[in-house]
Amino acid sequence: MKLLFFIFAVVVFSFSLNNISINMPKNKRSYLALGDSYTIGEAVESNKNFPHQLVEILKQKGFDFAEPEIIAKTGWTTDELQVAILKHELHPPYDLVTLLIGVNNQYRGRSAEEYSAEFESLLKQAIQFAGEKNDHVIVLSIPDWGVTPYAEGRDRKKIAEEIDEFNRVNQMISKNYGVHYLDITPGTREAENDHSFLTTDGLHPSAKEYKRWAEKIADLITKNSYSGN
Repeated sequence: MKLLFFIFAVVVFSFSLNNISINMPKNKRSYLALGDSYTIGEAVESNKNFPHQLVEILKQKGFDFAEPEIIAKTGWTTDELQVAILKHELHPPYDLVTLLIGVNNQYRGRSAEEYSAEFESLLKQAIQFAGEKNDHVIVLSIPDWGVTPYAEGRDRKKIAEEIDEFNRVNQMISKNYGVHYLDITPGTREAENDHSFLTTDGLHPSAKEYKRWAEKIADLITKNSYSGN
């Protein structure tokens, strides 16, 4: 009798566990944002940078994401981002990874050749962080800071040409690896005549500009039937 009762108890307990696991809520989707000042959101509130605005927009579209995990700092170049990644405790795979890096390489006068090699290395890691799902990685083009008041007195044409060269590099590499590419550069050039797209420092994008990026990324995810699987 005791043996029969024990077997019955085990069966009931197992059934209960199965029911609990079935009814448990699914984990929120994860998002890793890699970059520099354009990702961390220099001079805007933290919840107004593009990763945070993106998460909020995606929630409205039915995608339940956790707070974005951001590895970014104002002034970082590709190699500095690489060092930070190595020091950071990551928890892949991530359901979404964005990469926006390179403006400080251009600003410091570094070559497109050097940028190419370092950007490719970062992109390969981004794909790994996304669980080898290339279509869960989105690369954003480098904004043109040459149109901002901060660039007053500098060779704006040269800055634009170099930014375009760097973007040709990251776009080509992105295409080769089959990840999504979002060209936000043309929009950032509108700041030349509309300073509402800039913060009060006259250099970095405003929350209004970041919202445009976030909306474009959200549209890209929606149009590609992103499932997080």
